Amino acid sequence: MKTLCFVLACFLLTGARAQDKSEARSTAGDVRSAQDYVRAAPFPMALPALPELRQGIFLITDFGAIGDGQALNTAAFSKAIAACTQAGGGRVIVPPGLWLTGPIRLASNVNLEVQRGALIQFTRDRTQYPPQGSNPTPLVYGENLHDVAITGGGILDGGGDAWRPVKKEKVTDAQWKAMLASGGTLSNNNTVWWPGTEAKDYRPYMINLVGCTRVLFKDVTFRNSPKFVVDPNKCTDLTLDGINVFNEYYAQNGDGIDISACKNVLLYHCNVSAGDDGICMKSSGDWMTAPDSAALENVVIAGCHVYHAHGGFVIGSNTDGGMRRIFVTDCDYVGTDIGIRVKSNAGRGGLVREVYVDNIFMTDIVHEAISFNTYYEDMPAGADPNKRTAPKPGKTPIFTGFHISNVYCRGAAQAIALTGLPEMPVHGIYFDRVRISARTGLTTKDARDIFLRRVSITTEQGVPLKPEHPDDIRVVE
Repeated sequence: MKTLCFVLACFLLTGARAQDKSEARSTAGDVRSAQDYVRAAPFPMALPALPELRQGIFLITDFGAIGDGQALNTAAFSKAIAACTQAGGGRVIVPPGLWLTGPIRLASNVNLEVQRGALIQFTRDRTQYPPQGSNPTPLVYGENLHDVAITGGGILDGGGDAWRPVKKEKVTDAQWKAMLASGGTLSNNNTVWWPGTEAKDYRPYMINLVGCTRVLFKDVTFRNSPKFVVDPNKCTDLTLDGINVFNEYYAQNGDGIDISACKNVLLYHCNVSAGDDGICMKSSGDWMTAPDSAALENVVIAGCHVYHAHGGFVIGSNTDGGMRRIFVTDCDYVGTDIGIRVKSNAGRGGLVREVYVDNIFMTDIVHEAISFNTYYEDMPAGADPNKRTAPKPGKTPIFTGFHISNVYCRGAAQAIALTGLPEMPVHGIYFDRVRISARTGLTTKDARDIFLRRVSITTEQGVPLKPEHPDDIRVVE
């Protein structure tokens, strides 16, 4: 077993400031309020504005809803939301019960309050989800709304097992046999099972809000989604507070929380277990037209737990809209494939900078504790892994200005892997107070200006540090 400790001679000023704030939190005791986390961010940001909602109450049972798990309540939900909107807004109450429904279309000034004991079960009848573009209607959706919320201690179940393909390699023999016995369709190579009558990837998102302002998700549980679970896109002033997201570990494309091209975002005390990325930042657009801005910016992720997922905190793969001012702190990742995962490729990339990751605790990470990968490629269900496509030219990923501090990991296949492109190396990455035990250590390929300060890597095999070139990493023992 080999251990490597480094002390960095020079450290970027902004990184040092972020470190000072971390130390202030640790000496001040438990600082856990959302306001304190936002204030601790190493960039100026205010708490996202919350929805302004009236107190009117609209009980779905007053509009014909029956909570027996048999009656279809799509119309009742629609009528209750319409009445709430017509009255100027308020709370659409889902009381305890089992509420079967098709898609729910939200509206401005509406809080869908799913009370503890309430279980919204989305029907597995595919005919209830008519096409919207190239996908079926999302389970819960809205566009260009303002002042909208989903709250309460209840559960929304997406019935995703009626939609999702399953790769044989991801399930046990008993599970695979049960799926085959239930019907469905096999891929040509018999390695992917589809629940429908054809091998076609046609699935709705679960929660899909686009272009909305002042959005709140609080205390609810979202589970068993056909595809991505919580997927806000191009939203401003977005708060996710104390929500639980659960998809089966074998859920194909079952991302937990995807924040796509949003601004002024707080994820606070959320719990995620997913079949794909846990908490993921995405961004699409043309950042070159405004180099001082980004499609995704001002994001604070604090006090969150991620269990099974492809990555605990993830950036990408779509980064071409640009990202900046992201602060991740006080989070735990247990058993994720990768802990901190930054990914993109030529054709999907853009400028990602001003990312601060601090106070992260990880254990039993399957692959890398920390990974930067600019050769990421989607592998849809049924795709031949031997027929990978070449990356598209243009839209080059630029990963720079990352500050990763106070990260502790016990158990990983590899400590850190940094892989850039020959034409655009990963660069300007700062590590401070990082301690990792792993089978292998730190490697670089097309990476430069990687700074290590107070870093300890303990390996079972090989040397703790194996850069492609000796000067890729700037360290002093």
